Amino acid sequence: MGIGNIGLPGLLLIAVVVLVLFGRGKISSLMGEVGKGITAFKKGVDEGKQELEDQAAEAAVDVTPEEETKDKA
Repeated sequence: MGIGNIGLPGLLLIAVVVLVLFGRGKISSLMGEVGKGITAFKKGVDEGKQELEDQAAEAAVDVTPEEETKDKA
């Protein structure tokens, strides 16, 4: 029997065992922390995408020097 063959009864049994071991309050606070972690992760990914887009926009700006600055060099 592999891990993929647990099925619904097996998942329910695992859920009951975890609930008995940790208690409802502990699981509730743990799920809250998991939710905060997921939210922070998504926010970080969005900020990373925005930063990459900003860098791409800056790279697209024409930075070719004008003729008069080339003559002074």
